[in-house]
Amino acid sequence: MVDIAAPGNAKAEADKKEFRKPSAEAKAGFLSDIVATSTETVSPAGKVFVYEGPLRLWHWVNAGLIVVLCVTGYFIAKPPPSLPGEASDHFLLGNIRMVHFAAGQLLAVAFLGRIYWAFVGNDHARQIFLLPVWSGKWWREVLFELKWYGFLEPTPKKYIGHNPMAQLAMFTLFVVPVTLQILTGFALYAEGQGTDSWWFAVFGWVFGVFGDNSFAVHTYHHLFMWVIVVFSIVHIYAAVREDIMSRQSLISTMVSGWRYFKDDKE
Repeated sequence: MVDIAAPGNAKAEADKKEFRKPSAEAKAGFLSDIVATSTETVSPAGKVFVYEGPLRLWHWVNAGLIVVLCVTGYFIAKPPPSLPGEASDHFLLGNIRMVHFAAGQLLAVAFLGRIYWAFVGNDHARQIFLLPVWSGKWWREVLFELKWYGFLEPTPKKYIGHNPMAQLAMFTLFVVPVTLQILTGFALYAEGQGTDSWWFAVFGWVFGVFGDNSFAVHTYHHLFMWVIVVFSIVHIYAAVREDIMSRQSLISTMVSGWRYFKDDKE
């Protein structure tokens, strides 16, 4: 394999510049650029820089916040047994709620930062927000990835960024549920702050969308949590599986930013 990061190699430096771009077809325009970034690459080199520092930082901070939110949210919905003694000496559920509220607000700030980075980062920073659903090539590769994950294809394809099925799953099972989770969570927080608060003035409309009552919003908020939990389990499984079975790195890529290709098969 050729390491395109090797210093002093003019050809390697040229390859490095080339592989930071999706492909030549991306020059046809913005929509073609999205398709080219989202579909199989041709003959990648030994390693390619994919994920920039802010994106990797968001990924791990986001993962930690989701764990905190799911654990505290579960206990808010199903409070732990009462503790002995005076309740004012413990304030257990109040502390759980405080941690949940703080983590939720941090999640929202981090998500806004992630949206900002989709505008200023490289092409791969936009993948989870922009799906090339108009592209037949992209849908064919989604189908191929479904067969690969179902052990119906003998050889995986090579991608610099997310593969198309992962891209589709990230949008439908993460971006959309997290957005709805933030909105419903802020609406419930606004209800606690009072209908005359600025929180309710900003997020009160959410109640009209999700049933116009607190119980319905609580139910949807709880449901979105389980969607994110199931997605996280599948996401971890897929990442470990691809690191073992595929011909490109996944987990280490989200640590270093570099994607390593294990062979040069077509």
